[in-house]
Amino acid sequence: MPKEFVHLHVHSEYSLLDGAIRIKDLLRTAAEFAMPAVAITDHGNMHGALEFYLAANEFGIKPILGCEIYVAPKSRRDRGEGGTGARNYHIVLLAENNTGYGNLLKLLTLANFEGFYYRPRVDKELLSAHHEGLIALSSCLHGEVASHLLAASYTRAEKAAQEYRDIFGKDNFYLELQATGIDEQEIVNRDLIHLSNQTGIPMVATNDCHYLRAEDAKAHDVLLCIQTGKTVLEEKRMRFSTSELFFKSPEQMWASFSEVPSALENTSAIAERCHVTLELDKPHFPHFPLDPGESEESLFQRKTIEGFNHRLSEFRKKRSDFGDGQEEKYRRRLEDEISVIQQMGFSTYFLIVADFVNFAKENSIPVGPGRGSAAGSLVAYSLGITDIDPIEHGLIFERFLNVERLSLPDIDVDFCMKGRDQVLHYVSERYGKDRVAQITTFGTMQARAVIRDVGRALGMAYGDVDKIAKLIPPALNMTLERAFNSEPRLKELRKDPAHQELFDVAFALEGLTRHASTHAAGVVISDHPIVEYMPLYKGSKGEVVTQYPMKYVEKAGLIKFDFLGLRNLTVIDNAVKLINNNYHVNLDIRNLPLDDD
Repeated sequence: MPKEFVHLHVHSEYSLLDGAIRIKDLLRTAAEFAMPAVAITDHGNMHGALEFYLAANEFGIKPILGCEIYVAPKSRRDRGEGGTGARNYHIVLLAENNTGYGNLLKLLTLANFEGFYYRPRVDKELLSAHHEGLIALSSCLHGEVASHLLAASYTRAEKAAQEYRDIFGKDNFYLELQATGIDEQEIVNRDLIHLSNQTGIPMVATNDCHYLRAEDAKAHDVLLCIQTGKTVLEEKRMRFSTSELFFKSPEQMWASFSEVPSALENTSAIAERCHVTLELDKPHFPHFPLDPGESEESLFQRKTIEGFNHRLSEFRKKRSDFGDGQEEKYRRRLEDEISVIQQMGFSTYFLIVADFVNFAKENSIPVGPGRGSAAGSLVAYSLGITDIDPIEHGLIFERFLNVERLSLPDIDVDFCMKGRDQVLHYVSERYGKDRVAQITTFGTMQARAVIRDVGRALGMAYGDVDKIAKLIPPALNMTLERAFNSEPRLKELRKDPAHQELFDVAFALEGLTRHASTHAAGVVISDHPIVEYMPLYKGSKGEVVTQYPMKYVEKAGLIKFDFLGLRNLTVIDNAVKLINNNYHVNLDIRNLPLDDD
């Protein structure tokens, strides 16, 4: 009978420039090893959690959602001394149930907003407040217990272990043995076994996986050089002193820990305890502020008809040919659109978009006239969301919303670059700062960029690498494979032993997630604090950002709004102001006579 083992300490590509494991590859390998479950525990974030959860369910493998979190030695608010970077400890947290998952979201969010100092950090106060439903593992050589053992301070190690057991509960804290081939780890493992025997704290075996196969160790070393801006030729640089941090088979793990079978059996026991079930694809519409006795539907209908009547009076002033027959045509179209929007439950969405668009207009922030399929909506035109008459221009509402195609409305709104932040601030104040966030997006190691990154990390001459990178066609979604198939000179270069390593490593790293940043337009507004659905972090300008990207934010049911800052609108606005000042006219960009030569 095959011996069961489950990996509980795994770094995917979302341990940015530190993990090199793609989620689908991880699950494929786990399936080949007949593992019933697997965890991902990325460093200080859960960027990949929802992607992993969905993919694991497709593979028929139980997803264990976790994180290797950073713990401040004292208080999370302590910023250390001398600016040399605060020391922090690692601890692996796994969600046992939905309560634990919720606590993990809170801990990671607080780590970013209250404890960030070089890294997002929690402290024992936060762990105590949000420990429920979590299983903790003592982590690698950077864990607190292991750090004290390495410093030959057994008493402090024992005290730390007992503190964590007190925080998480006696069945929820494990001493983590690792089979990484690092000399110090062998010493720590012996002490951890002794500590377990003395205290009764159970052990668990892991491998701190950073790459999938043993032969990926070289590519991972280059990845660390890309992260730290060093080259492989430099002696004093961050490196792993082992090539054992790969996703080992159960047989390999049993061979490493045959003398402590309980540590291996505990991996399956922990996996059996972990059950997180997420409710997805259910929209969580924000609440629009209402007067007593009013509903979203009645307010939406009233505001739409009021707006339409205002547009009608504009038509009559501008268009002498606008008669009763045309008015009837517009009213029928409006009634049909209102009916579809209410039937699909989207009244609130339109109220919110109209609210922030009209705030911008009232505060002299230029707004685009409307683009995309939303310009086909007479309701959007009536509410002032767009400024394009869809009937006059022959635009079709069904391209935008259709009862037969159930999807959320998607209205792209363009604001002047200068005014976008003011609109975002208004939305945060109106709906709650804890319910509004921008959406994260990821940069990946694309074909040209990965050649440059790898060449630099290998210490190759810039000119040589630049020539190779420029042979890759600058087409959209270009991959190294496609480039090699279309450019014979690349195939020739690959045969040259001097370039072999460059291409091998570039192929291994291509497409990996490189960094997280803030999406140019995507904003979510939620019915409850967003941290109840996903973890958050601080963007480079201090903005609140979701840790999940667009696709998975929508999967979690949060409603996305597009706030795009357009430089063109700012340029046009400045031009209009200059014309009006210099020529003493009142030019209205929205009502330019298009037949004026």
